[in-house]
Amino acid sequence: MMLLAAQSPGTSAPARGAPLSDLITLTVVFAVAGLLLLGVSVGHRRQRVPWLRQIGEFAERVSGLPPWAALPNAVGAVSLITAAFGFYWDVSWHIDRGRDPGALANPAHWFIIIGLAGVALAGILSVVLGDERATGSSVRFGRDWNVPVGGLLLSICGLIALAGFPLDDVWHRLFGQDVTLWGPTHIQMVGGASLATLALWVLAVEGERAARAAGRPIDAKTMLRIHISLAGAFLIGMSTLQAEFDFGVPQFNQLFQPAMIMLAAGIALVAARIRVGKGGALAAVAFFLAFRGGLTLLIGPILGRTLLHFPLYLAEAAIIEVVALRVPARRQPLTLGLLSGLGIGSAGLAAEWGWSHVFMPLPWHASLLPLGVVWGFVGGVAGGIIGGLIGRAISPPAEDVFVVRQRLSRGAAAVLVVAVLAILALPLTSTVHPYRADLAMDPPLGIPGGRVHVTLHMHPADAAQDAQWFNVTAWQGARTGNGGLVIKNLHETSPGVYQTDGTVPVFGEWKALVRLHKGRSLMALPIYLPADPAIPAPQVPPWPKVTRPFVREKGILQREAVGSSQGLQRPAYAVLGALALVWVGSLGWGLRRLERAVPPDVRRGVHDVTPTPQSERQSVGAGRS
Repeated sequence: MMLLAAQSPGTSAPARGAPLSDLITLTVVFAVAGLLLLGVSVGHRRQRVPWLRQIGEFAERVSGLPPWAALPNAVGAVSLITAAFGFYWDVSWHIDRGRDPGALANPAHWFIIIGLAGVALAGILSVVLGDERATGSSVRFGRDWNVPVGGLLLSICGLIALAGFPLDDVWHRLFGQDVTLWGPTHIQMVGGASLATLALWVLAVEGERAARAAGRPIDAKTMLRIHISLAGAFLIGMSTLQAEFDFGVPQFNQLFQPAMIMLAAGIALVAARIRVGKGGALAAVAFFLAFRGGLTLLIGPILGRTLLHFPLYLAEAAIIEVVALRVPARRQPLTLGLLSGLGIGSAGLAAEWGWSHVFMPLPWHASLLPLGVVWGFVGGVAGGIIGGLIGRAISPPAEDVFVVRQRLSRGAAAVLVVAVLAILALPLTSTVHPYRADLAMDPPLGIPGGRVHVTLHMHPADAAQDAQWFNVTAWQGARTGNGGLVIKNLHETSPGVYQTDGTVPVFGEWKALVRLHKGRSLMALPIYLPADPAIPAPQVPPWPKVTRPFVREKGILQREAVGSSQGLQRPAYAVLGALALVWVGSLGWGLRRLERAVPPDVRRGVHDVTPTPQSERQSVGAGRS
């Protein structure tokens, strides 16, 4: 026991809120920055700050877009790249090293803070730079002040995301640190930044329309690159909440993974094909793979953190491109979305299923059937239709033709909402079975070296049959150096007896546990947990032979999540739900306003007679259908 105690010093990192010194520093910095921004904004509106207008005009000369679209898009793009890097680095940091000594002690947090602040700044700049020229989608704020709807959406997403950082500390003080991506304040930050990609896309579309209406020249190739980049960024944003699965430590039902991948593919790639034109879906995937592949190399081999995985999306993009060969994307966006969704939810799901066995840390097994297919199929179809609605709103008007916009009936819209809520809400519930296991460690107590082979004798013997995953996971043990996550699969050597295919660490600050996901059950059995006086929590030693029961997995993975009653958590999640409604509602309002701003063009005949509907045409700069 003395040796074990020496090997388990416990962490000095706080288990609740950040140190007050960090909070004071951040408060002062943001207060000063806010006052400066307010002064510049008021000065610009009163025409006393010429340099902001000059910077906007420079951005206009480079991109061809109005200042209120060009400058915010540049600031927003850099900010989102910064925030995305910080986000994935931060997730890997917590997986490998556990809790932070403070909010400012983790270098990844600086990138997140700067990135989220930049997204909010981009939205505010767009609002402040709004000018006297009204567009069909702009919102009138006052005399000679028309604000682009994309700027408003970007401000909403950025400010809500940025507000999540101080609220995260409040949550930690009330309930302890929730070491999961899907905590309410974490979703607030990640969700706001993710949806900001769509807001930036709306802003770029508004700017392009305004420039064309004013007769200003716009380089077609430049705009094509902008739309492809924004489509790829939108796909990246739609994929961020998959990160726990991408790293191999999901704390929720595996049904979420195929559902989220299919949903993201349908939403982002269908919209990309409609807006960009032929090859748009494939181009968006190419952007996604280049960015996420670069992050994987940077965070893993270069920075020495746990390897980041990602879905492939190539099959889904190819399916959309094939469907678009027969279905005119701009004239029938909802038909394109529906048919593409059917293909995404079937053939696309099959392709991602195979990819999970090639690259994903937790592959999809037959035990995920049949619900995995159902969830993926519903996600693909729902995502395709939503992507069609988004693509319809951000598409350019056709030239010299009458375009009949497809409509979605209220009944179909209600079914769509129910389907999305069902695939995202139903897997949230979990159960625990009264299983137990006899554990044997070799060598005893991990001496020497601190690593052991694990053998389990399950009770009942068939407890792990048809499991989605069954492994030994050790994480949060590398306070210094590289690595910090070890996943070893368990293989059955005789009925009910399983062994790891390698050794796992059981010393220092490592946390080692057996993880069993079966049906709706997410269970775990501790092998070794260090003493943690900050929680406080006692040590769980790696005894050579011991029998332990399986318990609710969250109780081990989130040891720090202690504090106030569950009754206080429900209102917090209700607030998160309200914020989600604000996001979705504001984006829906903005897209609808953008769509209605461009009425269908009507080609007049010789006798000025309205013609019958025809296939749309589009300008070269807008891409081809």
